[in-house]
Amino acid sequence: MVIAVVNEAENIASVCDELAACLPELPDTEILFVDDGSTDGTIAALRAARAKGLPNLRIVAHDRRLGKSAALRTGAEHARGRWMATMDGDGQDDPKAFVAMVARAEASPEGVAPLVVGVRRKRRDRLSRRIATRFANGLRRRLLRDGCPDTGAPMKLFSRADFLRIPQFEGVHRFLPALLGHYGASLICIEVRHRPRLHGTSKYTNLNRALVGIRDLLGVMWLQNRTHLPRSVSER
Repeated sequence: MVIAVVNEAENIASVCDELAACLPELPDTEILFVDDGSTDGTIAALRAARAKGLPNLRIVAHDRRLGKSAALRTGAEHARGRWMATMDGDGQDDPKAFVAMVARAEASPEGVAPLVVGVRRKRRDRLSRRIATRFANGLRRRLLRDGCPDTGAPMKLFSRADFLRIPQFEGVHRFLPALLGHYGASLICIEVRHRPRLHGTSKYTNLNRALVGIRDLLGVMWLQNRTHLPRSVSER
């Protein structure tokens, strides 16, 4: 499980308590937090959570803020498992959902690694953010034809190796249904519970999401058009 965080010191204890509570229902799981250049007590809070009841918690840290996608890439490179699960560290995601998500992934046909997305049906954000997200999801779905109603959902489960195969750029985590789908991953959507943020504020504004998102959307469309993959490969 990879969780990217930046300046979430006030939320770490609650998030880690919930993680500890759901671990007995999951297969053997490592929890890897990637600190993306926090300037508060996030790392200290993570160390305290590890000492309290999460001895398998690992912490890696960037020397400066690089963005969520870069943090997830760092997490993928340092993680050890086949599956990579992601969620946010602000308390809005309920990690219990991973029990059903893992079960669906492992029930997939042999040799097929799906992308399981935790779709947030009832968003607990400000009205302006809900409207902006609905517009962005609709535009991405229409142009990329990825079939996912919530492409930016933080709760996802996918093959770590597949994630490391796709081109990396800041914002890639919002386009995983399109990119992993282009590489052959099937899509499974599961409804998950979304909650208000525990403490602090979002690190993004609607404006910067929109401006960067449009540029990234055009880039992903270009990647889809220019990435050609064989249906199968055989040795002759």
